[in-house]
Amino acid sequence: MPPDTTAADARRLRRDEGLSVAQIQRRLGVSKHKLAEWLRGVPPPEWTARPNAKDDACARAVALRRDGWSVNDIAVELGVARSTAWRWVRDLPLDPDSERAKAKRAHAKAMTDGRWARHRAERDAQRAATIARTVDEIGALTDREIQLIGAAIYWCEGTKSKPWRRNDHVQFVNSDPMLATLFVRFLHDNGVAADRIGFRVSIHESADAAAATAWWSHTPGCSAESFARPTIKRHLPSTNRKNLAEDYHGCVIINVAQSRELYWHIEAVVTSMARAGDPA
Repeated sequence: MPPDTTAADARRLRRDEGLSVAQIQRRLGVSKHKLAEWLRGVPPPEWTARPNAKDDACARAVALRRDGWSVNDIAVELGVARSTAWRWVRDLPLDPDSERAKAKRAHAKAMTDGRWARHRAERDAQRAATIARTVDEIGALTDREIQLIGAAIYWCEGTKSKPWRRNDHVQFVNSDPMLATLFVRFLHDNGVAADRIGFRVSIHESADAAAATAWWSHTPGCSAESFARPTIKRHLPSTNRKNLAEDYHGCVIINVAQSRELYWHIEAVVTSMARAGDPA
């Protein structure tokens, strides 16, 4: 029989009759090496495939992954190496919103809170005692101290004129209500009437601007009726912002009308302090 006819017969027996290599060898009487050459590219019949003992475990791993299980948990559950579990589910990303993932985060937080609860309570008690003691030691501020502190915080957080653009106007921006209250007191101590002080909230569009305005209006020194329409800042999801919680209220902008001379006063106070601290 010609070699090409035997090769064709071998492929036919493999493809149409589903014989194994050993069965074709016996039928045609050829070597295993030669038969392998003839059958190159012809897939073996399904019945000749040996069952994999870990097929069931792999299927179970995939099911667990879809339920939100981590690779470590899958490895422990199935009793396999972590690398094996990862290989089985590497094409399935973990869903952070699955019930199991949420439950694991809640459990981890509860365990952490439990471990640190006593430490945090002691820390908070020490903090409260330090603040109370220091408040008693400081006592009431004098007019001179208000002038120095008010000018200093403005020079840190307020708008300032530039050599290329003179704008001697007082506008203070901050997210801390204590500093806002202190600066409003500084304004009043300098004879600034309430009708010259305007307030406005600056906040990202992803937050509740109306709620933030209401929150700032209860800050001591901030007049509720003096708040203008809030300034909405565009939210950029790609920015790694941390101020996304419910206690985010944006910044308050304190704007003082007809404040050119007050700006000069603040500049003079800061200049005086800087010169007083000059060792020369």
